[in-house]
Amino acid sequence: RLSAAPPPPAADAQQQPPLPQSAGRGTVLVGVLKMIPRALATLLCRSGLLPRLSPFCRLASRSLKEVVDGLTADRELRAVFSYIFPTYGVVPSKASFSMHSILVNHFLRGAWYPKGGAGEIAFHTIPVIRKAGGNVLGKAPVQRILLDSQGKACGVSVKKGQDLVNIFAPVIISDAGIFNTYERLLPAEARALPEIQSQLRMATHGEGGFTVFVGLNGSREELGLEATNYFIYAGDDLDEIMNRYLASSREEAAKNIPLLFVTCPSAKDPTWETRHPGKSTLAIVTFAKYEWFEEWKDKQVNKRGDDYEELKKTFVDTIMQAVFKLYPRIEDRIEYISGGTPLTNQHYIASPRGEIYGIDHSIARLQAEAIATVRAQTAVPNLYLTGQDLCLGGFMGALQGALICGSAVLKRNLYVDVARLKKRTQATDSKK
Repeated sequence: RLSAAPPPPAADAQQQPPLPQSAGRGTVLVGVLKMIPRALATLLCRSGLLPRLSPFCRLASRSLKEVVDGLTADRELRAVFSYIFPTYGVVPSKASFSMHSILVNHFLRGAWYPKGGAGEIAFHTIPVIRKAGGNVLGKAPVQRILLDSQGKACGVSVKKGQDLVNIFAPVIISDAGIFNTYERLLPAEARALPEIQSQLRMATHGEGGFTVFVGLNGSREELGLEATNYFIYAGDDLDEIMNRYLASSREEAAKNIPLLFVTCPSAKDPTWETRHPGKSTLAIVTFAKYEWFEEWKDKQVNKRGDDYEELKKTFVDTIMQAVFKLYPRIEDRIEYISGGTPLTNQHYIASPRGEIYGIDHSIARLQAEAIATVRAQTAVPNLYLTGQDLCLGGFMGALQGALICGSAVLKRNLYVDVARLKKRTQATDSKK
């Protein structure tokens, strides 16, 4: 039916690149505004030149829904253009078209999955850190950032068992997110600094996430599993179904979940069958309001009571009924199943309100002034931000945050280093 629908109007289609590619290429500007001197970034933002020079800035103020509605009146086609919004967590009417373009442009070139699973990223990164003289500590949650008598960051206090251990360093880099770093880890006097308060006013919490992890008895072939990401919706008006869901009571929401992201990590990993023959896994993600579970936030994990477990089970059962329609052969092959609420995220990954992608990727966040304001350097000397909240959500967004932060700490442009490394690698490969 979609292939038979008329294409969206495009009078200049032959002369201009598609909108997502046009806006998506402007991601360089995100790094530039965060890395050039603050005064110059402020001048550029106030000059009015950026929307004229950059499609990214020009389209950042327009919502995904506004742009897509202007392209076609076909409801299903609008849904197809917008379906990937869960990868940054904002419904089309509140999402910046430029943010959406970044993701679409990224996936147009395909996607990859690490051999051995996502854990391989850490396993290969840790030896590099240790070789450089660093270390990685597990089960050592940071309690606070230490400041010296001049108000400069000089270390962190971590919990070791029941004791606190102070670790001192000349540079402190936080990947804990803006809210955790500023509101939980910094002392009150640093938190009150005008620059920090300005950044906090610009930021809002992202939507909470609900996850289901499933362990299956059976191989990919036996169960009919695919190395494919599925986005399952209950209707084609994505804004309407999500807004109705998020506005409903928790009891109603648990039985009427309009969106599921379903993926099979084991099917994506070419080494899986060798390591775990005859077994498979599924991961399912949707959104859930923190407020639905907030009354149990002070309860100990795994001891939140029957009402909490019953609510969680209702969500899991509703989700699995939809998954069984996608993969009917798995229904009697489940060996393990576990649901995770926003409180689960709060406990295990320290997201303040159970969010998955850090601060909200709203239209306001994609404005040039907001981009230029949240920088790696903070108002506290020797304290730097990195990761999703510095740049954008997801693995690649966090990686860009790391490059921007590393450039600030080392006072050199690491993107230039990466470009040179790529050139040398290509030259070496061409000689083989």
